[in-house]
Amino acid sequence: MGSTFAQLNTDRLITIGRSALYYEDYVLSIQYFNQAITAKPYLYEPWFFRAVAKYYLDDYAGAESDCSEALQRNPYVVSIYELRGLTRIQLKKYEPAIADYSRALKYDPENRNLWHNRVLCRIQAEQYPEALAELDTMLTRWSTYARAYSMRADIYMQQKDTTMALQALQQSIDIDPYDGQTWAARSVISLAREQWSEAEDALDHAIHLMPKHGGCYINRALARYNQNNLRGAMADYDTALDLEPNNFLGHYNRGLLRAQVGDDNRAITDFDFVLRLEPDNMLALFNRAVLLDKTGDLRGAIRDYSKVINEFPNFWTGLQYRAACYRRLGMTKQAERDEFTVYKAQLYKHLFGTQPRLKPNQIRKRSDEDLDKYNQLVVEDEQDSELEYQNEYRGRVQNHKVDVELQPMFALTFEPAHSEVRSNVTFDRGVEALSRQLHTRVYISNVHASLGTTVTDTYFHYIDSLSKGISQSRVTADATQQLLLRAIAYSVIQDYESAIDDLSTYLLIDSTSVVALWQRAVCQSRINQFQASEGTNIELKTANVLADLNHALAIDGQNVYLLYNRGNLYAMRKEYERAVADYTAALQLDPAMAEAYYNRGLCHIYMQQTAEGIADLSKAGELGLYTAYSIIKRYRKT
Repeated sequence: MGSTFAQLNTDRLITIGRSALYYEDYVLSIQYFNQAITAKPYLYEPWFFRAVAKYYLDDYAGAESDCSEALQRNPYVVSIYELRGLTRIQLKKYEPAIADYSRALKYDPENRNLWHNRVLCRIQAEQYPEALAELDTMLTRWSTYARAYSMRADIYMQQKDTTMALQALQQSIDIDPYDGQTWAARSVISLAREQWSEAEDALDHAIHLMPKHGGCYINRALARYNQNNLRGAMADYDTALDLEPNNFLGHYNRGLLRAQVGDDNRAITDFDFVLRLEPDNMLALFNRAVLLDKTGDLRGAIRDYSKVINEFPNFWTGLQYRAACYRRLGMTKQAERDEFTVYKAQLYKHLFGTQPRLKPNQIRKRSDEDLDKYNQLVVEDEQDSELEYQNEYRGRVQNHKVDVELQPMFALTFEPAHSEVRSNVTFDRGVEALSRQLHTRVYISNVHASLGTTVTDTYFHYIDSLSKGISQSRVTADATQQLLLRAIAYSVIQDYESAIDDLSTYLLIDSTSVVALWQRAVCQSRINQFQASEGTNIELKTANVLADLNHALAIDGQNVYLLYNRGNLYAMRKEYERAVADYTAALQLDPAMAEAYYNRGLCHIYMQQTAEGIADLSKAGELGLYTAYSIIKRYRKT
């Protein structure tokens, strides 16, 4: 890495790396932790945080190795054992994961998440007696922990004791009726017992609590179908496939239902999809053949029938159907050959029957390849309830409790904006003038692009060259320009403190620089967000951000991005009326600013002005910010 970064102290490198982790720039964070490890390889923190970054990048083997290195340096940190346990779960190393959780519990015996995960690992390792004993211990300590009963139910399910499993699930529901996974697990038992009405009721609860879970819709479709509710079943398959477009069962079963109601062409589309997923699925192939036969594509039907018959030469139904296709095409010789084969089978008492209509209770397991069951709905071989590990690393780092986020502030960057919202390039006269002055293209963006290793290295070397130029420059104007370039480059690689240092120096030379005030405000705001997530009081630093934005707006009051950014700051401070005023002013200058509509919509909703909020979010969606629609759907129901 560059010499400039080698001079940074290790604590600073770790802090910058953790900030990059917070903003989900995992490759960049690894670069900082690499430098910290090189500088002080005996510290456990950079090894641990690099493991976190690798975990997010699905490099579980690398994360496990880094956790092991961290534990060699400090074997008493519970969170390292916890993370290594999670990586080992992903690698299906359940017994080593159990060892990690056991060691962590020695140091933190009251950590319920560690108990929870160890039990689930024991279930995966089929250590059922030990898992039940640990659940008894958990329920002694935490008698109202509903998930302990759910896990107990899962063990009983593995042991095929559905009566005890139902009892445990009911205890879980009595304590916490708002856990969708418990209702889903209960529905699995009802489905297995062919108690269709009870299964549908449980799945209604599960779907209400987990509306984005495609498997619940697939299962409810099965329950509805078996109660002759074809319309409801079809609607559930449609929803499931909206959520999970590649779901095999969804396409296969919807294809069967479409065929049953005479929607043959769309049924063919579903079986086309199934056969792209599983080209050798003979049952799907035969179903498509029947549909092609019905819709008049006789040669296509013969092609599919022939593939099935080649695989199963004694499939009399297929031979009979292919013979009929040959006759309709005038291919008498081929038709007679198939008919004679079937006739011989009849003589030898190997009778084939006409396939009955699709009726309730006709369901086959996915692994059942009996061609006589070609028109039966499919279910998975085992409908296991999902094991949900307690994982503080799951999902967006800074967003465990926040469901809806503001669109971010706009900042200066060297990276072209790749926004799903804006097809046009963001423009500001001051920034255009700056690009000409610096002889370098400067962009405006509120999308922070994650940088790959090569791009990150390029920035490190660029900053080193700027630092060298600044130290050797004898002309103040040249040095200040390089100072501003370096500040923007520091911002791109998320070294916000260094960026602020350069911008502050620049403002000592030119106190009326709007772009420097603007960029310093954004950098400080990003530091504040990270520090707030760590529990630091940021009130004073937030005041500094507001001062910079106010100063910049006093100089350039028509700058739409400054107004928008100040609106964001007010919104973060929950000063929603002021935020709305700034977003409104920004929209007067740029009526196509989707981000301002989006954020103003959220502010209206937070002020209980739902109708105004939905109107703004609708406009944001219309302008291309499509995530607005999911929020509209949520708040329209409240």
